[in-house]
Amino acid sequence: MKKGKKYIESAKLIDTTKNYEVEEAMSLVCQTAKAKFDETVEVHVRLGVDSRHADQQVRGAIVLPHGTGKSVRVLVFAKGDNVQAAQEAGADYVGAEDLVTKITKENWFDFDIVVATPDMMGVVGRLGKVLGPKGLMPNPKAGTVTTNVATAIKEIKAGKIEYRLDKTNIIHCPIGKASFGAEKLAENLSTLMTAIAKAKPAAAKGTYIRSCVVASTMGPGIKVNALRFGA
Repeated sequence: MKKGKKYIESAKLIDTTKNYEVEEAMSLVCQTAKAKFDETVEVHVRLGVDSRHADQQVRGAIVLPHGTGKSVRVLVFAKGDNVQAAQEAGADYVGAEDLVTKITKENWFDFDIVVATPDMMGVVGRLGKVLGPKGLMPNPKAGTVTTNVATAIKEIKAGKIEYRLDKTNIIHCPIGKASFGAEKLAENLSTLMTAIAKAKPAAAKGTYIRSCVVASTMGPGIKVNALRFGA
């Protein structure tokens, strides 16, 4: 694929043979984010595990100290007192069977994260085939199946992100916007990487964090030194 002029100019600033320290990498990310919009900065972490084995799964959630810079739409499955609690906490949509009907009949997906109370998982389960492939199915490990919907919603709105392995044993996560600046991005990245390091499965052998690459939406990848995170 042909690269644009701005991308080529940005790539010249990066030594592809070098693993940059976090602070220097974040400074480069900001320099190479040259699009006219505020680019999202993402991290891609390759782990030395095998996602095909249940005892080597890596999944969890963390609240980034400076958030992601993105407005997140939260849908909540709840009933009784939890409906009001969810609404007061800032949920964008709250309901039960009515939401199942809307999603299945209207192919409606105007939301980014789904939260559910445990007693609603029987209802939500009916949406497994449509929510699952989109990565939207609530999960206790991600804190999206909970009895405390208010706290879950507030954390999500404050910048809580979920990290999980894909089929190629890589975790992809947004860690903020280029406009955050190098210092805030470095703090967000360090928080995420520390959480991933702590989530190392007991069954993982050899080097755990194989590589860590950061990039803005339109910018080139920058390799980060993962040794400081206990790789």
